[in-house]
Amino acid sequence: MGVVTDAAGAHPAASDDQHVEPSPEPRGTRLDAWWARMLATPRRRALWYWGGPILVTLLAGVLRFWNLGQPDTIVFDETYYVKDAWTLLQNGYESAWPEGADEDFARGDTGIFLDDPAYVVHPPLGKWMIALGMAAFGAGDAFWWRASTALAGTLAVFLLALVARRLWPSTIVAVIAALLLAVDGNAIVMSRVALLDNWVMFFALLGFWFMLLDRSHAKRVLEERLDEARAGGRDPHYGPAIWTRPWVVAAGAALGAACAVKWSGAWFLAAFGLYLVVVDALARRRAGVPFWLTGSVLKQGPVTFLLLVPVAAAVYLASWTGWLVSDGGYYRHWADEAANQASGWLAWVPHSLQSLWHYHQSAYTYHIGVHGEHPSQANPLTWLIMFKPTNIYFRAVEDGSGGCGADTCWESIIGIGNPLIWWAAAAASVYLVYRLARYREWQAGAILLGLAAGYLPWLMYLDRTIFQFYSIAFQPYTMLALAAVIALILGRRDDVRWRRQRGIATVAVFLGFVVLVSVFYYPIWTGIPVTPEFRQLHFWAPSWVT
Repeated sequence: MGVVTDAAGAHPAASDDQHVEPSPEPRGTRLDAWWARMLATPRRRALWYWGGPILVTLLAGVLRFWNLGQPDTIVFDETYYVKDAWTLLQNGYESAWPEGADEDFARGDTGIFLDDPAYVVHPPLGKWMIALGMAAFGAGDAFWWRASTALAGTLAVFLLALVARRLWPSTIVAVIAALLLAVDGNAIVMSRVALLDNWVMFFALLGFWFMLLDRSHAKRVLEERLDEARAGGRDPHYGPAIWTRPWVVAAGAALGAACAVKWSGAWFLAAFGLYLVVVDALARRRAGVPFWLTGSVLKQGPVTFLLLVPVAAAVYLASWTGWLVSDGGYYRHWADEAANQASGWLAWVPHSLQSLWHYHQSAYTYHIGVHGEHPSQANPLTWLIMFKPTNIYFRAVEDGSGGCGADTCWESIIGIGNPLIWWAAAAASVYLVYRLARYREWQAGAILLGLAAGYLPWLMYLDRTIFQFYSIAFQPYTMLALAAVIALILGRRDDVRWRRQRGIATVAVFLGFVVLVSVFYYPIWTGIPVTPEFRQLHFWAPSWVT
């Protein structure tokens, strides 16, 4: 009787016992292989390393500078900051203007300001920065009122790419983070009007970048100093006090500049200063320093404070130079009156500084007392989901000459962020809280710190008259949060092929829709004439209608 075999001719018992190695799943995609070939040489890698961020920055520049001089009228709070910037150039302090000066200024009659001082409640640096364009080319064209602010918004895109690359060793993730900021409506609008908040964002982001640079620099110096001590037979105990931290000094200057634009910059200074101490403590613990916590707080902490805070204070005080060296500024001679002068142990303080301190007390009282109603005011609890965008500018033309092809044309500048970006970024920020708690990812902690510094303090002022566009100060960190999640979805080049393909396709589709939505919204971000019906299509939530 013959032996029974299976259809393949193998003995049944052999089929059960034989161990067959499964074939390995293919990894990566054809796109990954092609991209690896494209970056096969150091020159090509360097070209992509710099070229990718530069291309996105150029796109951001086009979106921010195109037709920047329109509308050729003062819009929203430009009524304060543009005219204040111009009088800073002329008098060294913010001066008062006669009634109806906005229209005259826009027509080119810029010399009608008064010698009397204006009462202003924000430090001068942001207005000095706005004045740069007018200092070079005059105030006769609205383009130059806004040019320096547009430049800051453009450079912030490149800066965000540099920050992202410090967080992750991936140029593509850095480019995606920069692209999100480049094409978002809130970022575009705030770069195209001469307000202060774009400058808070820029200087705070610059300080954040310096802080990340210090993170790696300080770690390297700490390890070198510890190796030297151990090689010499010395126990490190608390670890060394490191004074050679130039990036902390640079961060102090940048964050001091943020404070000198708006006082809300002080929250970034406090948060990032605390971060430096925490990072130093963790670095000492990982390096095996016995008393790592005490050393970071009591030994390195005071050094870090001296490298950071006095520099920030010096930059802040320097921003008031025009007010200090001139005679006409508001409250400039308040302390010259005997009844106002300090006595006792503060009597030695110069009258100019006593007057400046009184000015700050008065401005703070004003800030905490702003409770008036405004149609565009937005509760900060709703900022992350963009519940109430700010209507910056509106003009209706009803005689057929508006340029939209219809009898009635509307021009608008509304600070509506790209909804896909904003809602996805809000969800990503929440997810990063989980990532931080679950995986202790330092990148998640750094991003959330920046977001917290720019956002959480406003929750103490829920009853104040404040606006959605203030969110530009922390928007770079929500873009980084979204980029972090996108990086997770993309995966790695050595992931199994099906997962990698799915990740690339998902991200490509999302970014494609992001760009399309930005194209759709661009007219109402930039004052392009449109029909009323087309304008209404952009209000995806009832609270957006304006």
